Amino acid sequence: MVLPRALAKFNRHATNRAAGLFAGRAPGFALVQHKGRKSGRDYRTPVSVFEGDGVYRIALTYGRNTDWVKNITAAGGFTLHTRGRVIELTDPVVLHDPSVRWAPAVVRAWVKALSAEYYLEARPARD
Repeated sequence: MVLPRALAKFNRHATNRAAGLFAGRAPGFALVQHKGRKSGRDYRTPVSVFEGDGVYRIALTYGRNTDWVKNITAAGGFTLHTRGRVIELTDPVVLHDPSVRWAPAVVRAWVKALSAEYYLEARPARD
């Protein structure tokens, strides 16, 4: 079970604005910058992100059917703001792992508690 849709709606309008102030700088957090599929509007969504083995993995705490996930998979890439850096990522794919082995051991229990069995994986774009 993932976090409820009502919480997602509240977070989109309230919590995400506050989280946006630190998410691009704090370890383990980032801002996903993407364009709406239909509107073309720019969005920034705070996420939990983990880097390892040359890829970035994002916990899908609201599941795999959120608009931002649909936007970046349709676009084939997105921009990640993390730790004061801007990284272009490509080839986003949603993967499933109930054991949450993709997450670092120190946060695995937290990610499991959120029931984030799905995650998004993407690679840095080559110049």
